[in-house]
Amino acid sequence: MLQEFKKFALRGNVVDLAIGVIIGVAFGKIVDSLVNDIIMPIIGRIFGALDFTNYFIGLTPAASQAPTYDAAKKAGATLGYGSFITVTVNFIIIAWVLFLVIKAMNRLLRAEQAAPPPPAPPTKDQELLTEIRDLLKARA
Repeated sequence: MLQEFKKFALRGNVVDLAIGVIIGVAFGKIVDSLVNDIIMPIIGRIFGALDFTNYFIGLTPAASQAPTYDAAKKAGATLGYGSFITVTVNFIIIAWVLFLVIKAMNRLLRAEQAAPPPPAPPTKDQELLTEIRDLLKARA
């Protein structure tokens, strides 16, 4: 059973998947930083210098009076639509980048398929047969 597990775990697809997940997590952190530290402050500035993370609706009287979203969550039930907006922007950026990557990969695959490989040179057997054919034609 241990051998089967080792064979399964070290199969190429599993290792490729693990590498993809690790790169995906790292890419997600980069996109989170891009959105939270660069894009959302610019959008917040356009919409009145507010931080989107503090856009919320308090569902209890105590949560409604809280100055920040974190304080409102501690005070009671809240709807944090600012965080939802930020996560939605994250998703749109990730989806767009993945679209561009897949589009580029498809373009490369089409280019490879469009250019057929050059024909292989004739083998020695084929060269000998061609010579024999030519000699027989010359005799006739």
